[in-house]
Amino acid sequence: MLAELGNLPLFATAHEQRENIEVIIQTVERLADVRIGALIAVEQTIQLQEAVESGIKVDCEATPEMLETIFFPNNAIHDGGVIIKGDRISYAACIFPLTQRQDLNKSLGTRHRAAIGLSEETDAVIVVVSEETGAISHAYKGQLVRGVTLEELRAFLTSVLVVPARSRNWIGWLRSWVSRRLKPSSVLIAKGDSSTTTTTTEVAK
Repeated sequence: MLAELGNLPLFATAHEQRENIEVIIQTVERLADVRIGALIAVEQTIQLQEAVESGIKVDCEATPEMLETIFFPNNAIHDGGVIIKGDRISYAACIFPLTQRQDLNKSLGTRHRAAIGLSEETDAVIVVVSEETGAISHAYKGQLVRGVTLEELRAFLTSVLVVPARSRNWIGWLRSWVSRRLKPSSVLIAKGDSSTTTTTTEVAK
Protein backbone atom coordinates (compact mmCIF):
# COMPACT_ATOMS: atom_id res chain seq x y z
CA MET A 1 0.00 0.00 0.00
CA LEU A 2 2.80 2.40 0.88
CA ALA A 3 4.48 1.72 -2.47
CA GLU A 4 1.24 2.51 -4.27
CA LEU A 5 0.81 5.75 -2.34
CA GLY A 6 4.38 6.75 -3.09
CA ASN A 7 3.82 6.26 -6.81
CA LEU A 8 0.98 8.75 -6.97
CA PRO A 9 1.90 12.17 -8.38
CA LEU A 10 0.01 13.53 -5.39
CA PHE A 11 2.93 12.46 -3.18
CA ALA A 12 5.59 14.37 -5.11
CA THR A 13 7.05 17.44 -3.45
CA ALA A 14 5.99 20.88 -4.63
CA HIS A 15 9.45 21.36 -6.16
CA GLU A 16 9.16 18.11 -8.13
CA GLN A 17 5.67 19.00 -9.27
CA ARG A 18 6.82 22.40 -10.53
CA GLU A 19 9.71 20.77 -12.39
CA ASN A 20 7.27 18.38 -14.08
CA ILE A 21 5.11 21.33 -15.09
CA GLU A 22 8.09 23.12 -16.64
CA VAL A 23 8.79 20.06 -18.79
CA ILE A 24 5.28 20.38 -20.22
CA ILE A 25 5.58 24.15 -20.66
CA GLN A 26 8.88 23.87 -22.55
CA THR A 27 7.53 21.06 -24.71
CA VAL A 28 4.36 22.94 -25.60
CA GLU A 29 6.30 26.12 -26.37
CA ARG A 30 8.61 24.35 -28.80
CA LEU A 31 5.84 22.39 -30.53
CA ALA A 32 3.55 25.41 -30.81
CA ASP A 33 6.31 27.45 -32.47
CA VAL A 34 6.65 24.92 -35.30
CA ARG A 35 2.98 23.91 -35.32
CA ILE A 36 3.43 20.27 -34.41
CA GLY A 37 0.27 18.82 -32.89
CA ALA A 38 0.39 17.30 -29.41
CA LEU A 39 -1.93 15.65 -26.92
CA ILE A 40 -0.51 15.25 -23.41
CA ALA A 41 -2.42 13.77 -20.48
CA VAL A 42 -1.09 14.19 -16.95
CA GLU A 43 -2.26 11.31 -14.80
CA GLN A 44 -3.40 12.01 -11.25
CA THR A 45 -5.25 9.51 -9.05
CA ILE A 46 -7.16 7.61 -11.75
CA GLN A 47 -5.07 5.26 -13.88
CA LEU A 48 -5.46 6.45 -17.45
CA GLN A 49 -4.52 3.17 -19.11
CA GLU A 50 -7.94 1.86 -18.08
CA ALA A 51 -9.65 4.69 -19.97
CA VAL A 52 -7.74 4.58 -23.25
CA GLU A 53 -8.25 2.09 -26.06
CA SER A 54 -4.63 1.45 -26.93
CA GLY A 55 -1.13 2.67 -26.32
CA ILE A 56 2.52 1.76 -26.48
CA LYS A 57 4.37 1.45 -23.19
CA VAL A 58 7.34 3.79 -23.09
CA ASP A 59 8.37 4.22 -19.42
CA CYS A 60 11.10 6.82 -19.78
CA GLU A 61 11.97 10.14 -18.21
CA ALA A 62 9.73 12.98 -19.33
CA THR A 63 11.88 15.61 -21.03
CA PRO A 64 11.04 18.22 -23.68
CA GLU A 65 13.41 16.47 -26.08
CA MET A 66 11.75 13.07 -25.64
CA LEU A 67 8.25 14.50 -26.01
CA GLU A 68 9.30 16.42 -29.12
CA THR A 69 10.68 13.21 -30.58
CA ILE A 70 7.45 11.33 -29.90
CA PHE A 71 5.25 13.98 -31.53
CA PHE A 72 7.53 14.62 -34.52
CA PRO A 73 5.38 13.87 -37.60
CA ASN A 74 7.80 11.32 -39.09
CA ASN A 75 7.83 9.28 -35.89
CA ALA A 76 5.85 6.03 -36.06
CA ILE A 77 4.16 6.77 -32.71
CA HIS A 78 3.47 10.50 -33.20
CA ASP A 79 -0.24 9.97 -33.73
CA GLY A 80 -2.30 9.77 -30.55
CA GLY A 81 -1.80 10.97 -27.00
CA VAL A 82 0.94 10.64 -24.42
CA ILE A 83 0.35 9.75 -20.77
CA ILE A 84 2.67 11.32 -18.21
CA LYS A 85 2.80 9.99 -14.66
CA GLY A 86 4.92 12.07 -12.32
CA ASP A 87 8.22 12.64 -14.11
CA ARG A 88 7.83 9.65 -16.45
CA ILE A 89 6.27 9.14 -19.85
CA SER A 90 4.34 5.93 -19.32
CA TYR A 91 2.51 5.48 -22.65
CA ALA A 92 2.49 6.97 -26.15
CA ALA A 93 0.28 6.60 -29.24
CA CYS A 94 -2.80 6.36 -27.01
CA ILE A 95 -6.32 6.69 -28.35
CA PHE A 96 -8.35 8.72 -25.88
CA PRO A 97 -12.15 8.44 -25.72
CA LEU A 98 -13.90 11.16 -27.73
CA THR A 99 -16.50 13.30 -26.01
CA GLN A 100 -20.09 12.64 -27.03
CA ARG A 101 -21.23 16.22 -26.42
CA GLN A 102 -23.34 17.71 -29.19
CA ASP A 103 -22.99 21.35 -28.18
CA LEU A 104 -19.37 21.73 -29.25
CA ASN A 105 -18.17 23.80 -32.18
CA LYS A 106 -18.10 21.62 -35.30
CA SER A 107 -14.67 22.99 -36.15
CA LEU A 108 -13.22 21.37 -33.01
CA GLY A 109 -10.62 18.78 -34.05
CA THR A 110 -10.09 15.20 -32.91
CA ARG A 111 -7.33 16.10 -30.45
CA HIS A 112 -9.54 18.60 -28.65
CA ARG A 113 -12.51 16.21 -28.59
CA ALA A 114 -10.26 13.48 -27.21
CA ALA A 115 -8.94 15.84 -24.54
CA ILE A 116 -12.47 16.68 -23.42
CA GLY A 117 -13.50 13.02 -23.54
CA LEU A 118 -10.65 11.84 -21.33
CA SER A 119 -11.21 14.69 -18.88
CA GLU A 120 -14.86 13.69 -18.59
CA GLU A 121 -13.97 10.14 -17.55
CA THR A 122 -10.89 10.78 -15.37
CA ASP A 123 -9.27 13.46 -13.20
CA ALA A 124 -6.41 13.91 -15.67
CA VAL A 125 -5.24 17.28 -16.95
CA ILE A 126 -4.87 17.26 -20.74
CA VAL A 127 -2.84 19.75 -22.76
CA VAL A 128 -3.36 20.16 -26.51
CA VAL A 129 -1.30 21.87 -29.20
CA SER A 130 -3.14 22.52 -32.45
CA GLU A 131 -1.35 21.31 -35.57
CA GLU A 132 -3.17 23.88 -37.71
CA THR A 133 -2.65 27.02 -35.65
CA GLY A 134 -0.14 26.18 -32.91
CA ALA A 135 -2.74 27.34 -30.34
CA ILE A 136 -2.49 25.86 -26.86
CA SER A 137 -5.49 24.51 -24.95
CA HIS A 138 -6.14 22.56 -21.77
CA ALA A 139 -8.99 20.31 -20.65
CA TYR A 140 -10.00 19.38 -17.10
CA LYS A 141 -13.20 17.94 -15.69
CA GLY A 142 -14.95 18.16 -19.04
CA GLN A 143 -14.05 21.81 -19.64
CA LEU A 144 -11.84 22.91 -22.53
CA VAL A 145 -10.08 26.28 -22.49
CA ARG A 146 -8.60 27.23 -25.85
CA GLY A 147 -5.97 29.72 -26.93
CA VAL A 148 -4.13 30.09 -23.61
CA THR A 149 -0.70 31.66 -23.22
CA LEU A 150 2.23 29.82 -21.69
CA GLU A 151 1.87 31.82 -18.48
CA GLU A 152 -1.83 31.00 -18.29
CA LEU A 153 -1.07 27.33 -18.86
CA ARG A 154 1.61 27.37 -16.16
CA ALA A 155 -0.75 29.03 -13.69
CA PHE A 156 -3.51 26.53 -14.46
CA LEU A 157 -1.26 23.47 -14.15
CA THR A 158 0.15 24.80 -10.91
CA SER A 159 -3.32 25.37 -9.45
CA VAL A 160 -4.32 21.78 -10.19
CA LEU A 161 -1.13 19.76 -9.83
CA VAL A 162 0.89 21.45 -7.08
CA VAL A 163 -0.33 20.26 -3.71
CA PRO A 164 -0.75 23.06 -1.13
CA ALA A 165 1.55 23.01 1.90
CA ARG A 166 -1.27 22.01 4.25
CA SER A 167 -2.11 19.01 2.07
CA ARG A 168 1.56 18.01 1.85
CA ASN A 169 1.74 17.94 5.65
CA TRP A 170 -1.31 15.71 5.77
CA ILE A 171 0.16 13.44 3.10
CA GLY A 172 3.41 13.18 5.04
CA TRP A 173 1.50 12.17 8.14
CA LEU A 174 -0.46 9.58 6.14
CA ARG A 175 2.66 8.02 4.69
CA SER A 176 4.25 7.87 8.13
CA TRP A 177 1.12 6.27 9.57
CA VAL A 178 0.98 3.67 6.80
CA SER A 179 4.66 2.91 7.27
CA ARG A 180 4.15 2.28 10.97
CA ARG A 181 1.15 0.07 10.28
CA LEU A 182 3.14 -2.08 7.85
CA LYS A 183 5.99 -2.73 10.26
CA PRO A 184 5.78 -6.14 12.04
CA SER A 185 4.55 -5.71 15.56
CA SER A 186 6.94 -6.71 18.33
CA VAL A 187 5.83 -8.90 21.25
CA LEU A 188 6.85 -7.75 24.72
CA ILE A 189 7.32 -10.47 27.36
CA ALA A 190 7.38 -9.48 30.99
CA LYS A 191 10.19 -11.08 32.97
CA GLY A 192 7.94 -12.10 35.78
CA ASP A 193 5.28 -13.76 33.63
CA SER A 194 5.29 -17.40 34.72
CA SER A 195 2.75 -18.46 32.09
CA THR A 196 5.03 -17.19 29.35
CA THR A 197 7.99 -18.97 30.88
CA THR A 198 6.03 -22.23 31.03
CA THR A 199 4.95 -21.92 27.42
CA THR A 200 8.50 -21.21 26.31
CA THR A 201 9.82 -24.24 28.22
CA GLU A 202 7.17 -26.50 26.76
CA VAL A 203 8.00 -25.37 23.24
CA ALA A 204 11.67 -25.93 23.85
CA LYS A 205 10.97 -29.51 24.84
